Amino acid sequence: MIVVQTENKMEGIHFLTDEKGQKIAVQIDLGRYGKLWEDFYDALTIEQRRHDERIPLREVKKRLARSGKLRG
Repeated sequence: MIVVQTENKMEGIHFLTDEKGQKIAVQIDLGRYGKLWEDFYDALTIEQRRHDERIPLREVKKRLARSGKLRG
């Protein structure tokens, strides 16, 4: 069973808890905190891609030029 915990110190933030009262998720009022959410999401994306293969900028430019997406 999942419960929405409504007694929060921050308006627009609601935690979902499991049957033991452990926080398992959060609901964020995007109207109020949308800009902060974008920053948080960007940080998560960076963390997930931390170990991805790196491609030198010169190679990326070559690939884009070959595909017609970059002039020069």
